[in-house]
Amino acid sequence: MTAPIDTLETLLSARYSCRAYKPEQVPRVTIERILAAAQKTASWCNSQPWQVTITSGEATQKFRDAVYPVAAAGTPNTGDFPFPREYRGVYQDRRRESGFQLYNTLGIVRGDKAAYAKQALENFNFFGAPHVAIITTDEALGVYGAVDCGGYVTSFMLAAQALGLATVPQAALAFHSAVVRKHFSMGDDRRVVCCISFGFADGENKVNGYRTTRAALPEVATFVE
Repeated sequence: MTAPIDTLETLLSARYSCRAYKPEQVPRVTIERILAAAQKTASWCNSQPWQVTITSGEATQKFRDAVYPVAAAGTPNTGDFPFPREYRGVYQDRRRESGFQLYNTLGIVRGDKAAYAKQALENFNFFGAPHVAIITTDEALGVYGAVDCGGYVTSFMLAAQALGLATVPQAALAFHSAVVRKHFSMGDDRRVVCCISFGFADGENKVNGYRTTRAALPEVATFVE
């Protein structure tokens, strides 16, 4: 019998940010099972601040048609949460490594800013995913609501992985939160944390062939005895 920790480790190791999907729709019952599992995520004072809007079929295309032109036009970001002030030291190193892994896999020459920008716009094409989950929190809960939503996102992705689906969490879509709110008729009290594009992975696409590295435990953990 497989131990629970073994199952968890397998899911964590197998999950990756998928950037190419098959057009096949995910059955509604499968999506609901993901949501039911993710709903068990722990939250500050059990507030469960997340609200999730799921697009499927024509709704996904309509969302794409609304947000892609805005991003392509270079419209200034209107995110609800500030972008990191800067990436320093090892954080910048990891960020660059991840980016160059992507570009190298796609054959994009280092320094080709036009190609970088074109690839970045694929975020707003949802990388071809048939579904998008928009994760929002209540404005009054501030950063704690956002942190709780981060935990929810992880639960959602692991549940999807367990059901044979692929995911990619996207802050890029949250950078245009005003567009997201308007398109889905959300109240001004909702803050867009991120979106998750998901579906069945296109295993034949080379963009899904690389994996990012993880820091060793001594780099992130300190034991005090």
